Amino acid sequence: MVVQNPGTPRESERYLRPENMAGVGFDQVCGAAGAVRTGAQFNAAPQILGVSLNPQIVQPGDVFLGISGAKRHGAEFVDTAISNGARAIITDTAGLDFLPEELSIPVAVVADVRKAAAQVAQAVYGTDQRSPKLFAVTGTNGKTTTTFMIRAILEALGEVTGLIGTIEMSARGQIIPSVLTTPESTQLHGVLARMAQQDVSSVAMEVSSHSLSYGRVDALNFAVAGYTNLTQDHLDLHGTMEDYFQTKAQLFTPEHSASAVVMVDDPYGARLAEHAQIPTQSLSLDENNELADWRVTDLAHSGLGHSFTLLNRDGRLLRTRTALPGMFNVANAALAAVMVLASGAELGALQKALDAKDPLSVAVPGRMQVVAESPVAVVDFAHNSDALAKALDSIRPGANGRRIVVFGATGERDKTKRPDMGAVAARHADIVIVTDDDPHGEAPEPIREQLAAGAQGAIDAERAETQLFNIAPRAKAVEFAVSLAQANDAILVAGRGHEVSQDVAGIDVELDDRVELANALKLHGFVTNS
Repeated sequence: MVVQNPGTPRESERYLRPENMAGVGFDQVCGAAGAVRTGAQFNAAPQILGVSLNPQIVQPGDVFLGISGAKRHGAEFVDTAISNGARAIITDTAGLDFLPEELSIPVAVVADVRKAAAQVAQAVYGTDQRSPKLFAVTGTNGKTTTTFMIRAILEALGEVTGLIGTIEMSARGQIIPSVLTTPESTQLHGVLARMAQQDVSSVAMEVSSHSLSYGRVDALNFAVAGYTNLTQDHLDLHGTMEDYFQTKAQLFTPEHSASAVVMVDDPYGARLAEHAQIPTQSLSLDENNELADWRVTDLAHSGLGHSFTLLNRDGRLLRTRTALPGMFNVANAALAAVMVLASGAELGALQKALDAKDPLSVAVPGRMQVVAESPVAVVDFAHNSDALAKALDSIRPGANGRRIVVFGATGERDKTKRPDMGAVAARHADIVIVTDDDPHGEAPEPIREQLAAGAQGAIDAERAETQLFNIAPRAKAVEFAVSLAQANDAILVAGRGHEVSQDVAGIDVELDDRVELANALKLHGFVTNS
């Protein structure tokens, strides 16, 4: 893959929109968004070439959307937008108060700029007329791996693909440069229009609860939506698990998706499948779950991964495998395969693609990434209790071997999960090493202490033999874990996955768990996979 330097946010923005736009009249854009022209009247409606919510990244020909932020109103920065080339502005009534009396560009007003943003972008970029087929994956854990697997299957079927997710954004195998981690709705429509120009036929996309809450996937039409699982996370945003669930459930409505595949092995998945407002196929890892449309059967170990059969209640079946460790990766692989089938793929062609290309064994950076096999040494993104438990259970030490885990918790995020993460680590590992993740602006020591307290509580009540250490910085903790390891042990470094820098009090510190783990293994005489 070719990765270009994205440069500044304004420079990278051009990669997130189509090239050579013909332009759409501002009045047409206003009509699509329900915006009403106000203020000074201009004789002609300008041709709009793009859309931006951020005045700093406005491109020449854009309509600037002045939105009310947490601290400032975007309309305050209209001069910056105009200097960058904005041809018009859409804002709300509050935003009008920040505009100069005499403005050189036309103005329109909507009640809610964020809700209108997707409609504006759809009208400007034409994604209602031309867009790749879209696959959405939501859930607490497994989104990234499942989207990588969907892309790999589609490529094995001969399709031209794109990917939008937390690790990368790509089209036709080429990374789309971006300094952004979560695209806004305006950017999603722009990049999908760009992909359509490049004849990308299908795109797999992660859809988080944040993107649903903030309307970032509004006005997108997903061919298939997939659900992985729902466990405690992001309660700093949602407050309760019920609100978290209801936010996810928005994806499974006709407004967003045409069909769905839902894992029903947790209560939320079963509830979602029962009440989804679109055609939905249910999927279960339990071969005895006769209520599920698809079941995983004939499960067997295959290297670090598994082989298995997907059996439909009507007798149809697919036989496949994944080399990725853990039952949760069997679930991810099964979901990816059934989603592609639900999109219209022919069963026989899919079976041939699975047999010939082994797409469900695709390597996913920082997701159960195996760094060494003796000892088994794995880096994973697991950053909540459920994911941590499953990741630990998935790494199989040799005879009489021990499980060693290195993990932390992110600062300025859901604090309620920290003691439980510590307890889970103590229950599922023999040696627990608490360290720092991304403290952000929070002091790291109390975060570690909360994790360690949860671990110590489980040790005192249930697992007296478990050893607990509190070590920082993170690189030192990783090296310490390897120093304790023997060839038949298994080491999990959890929480950061593919990330290559650590945010400490607003300063990015270079840190890659995969590099640190490989270096520590070599230092102590072990052989790595690279």
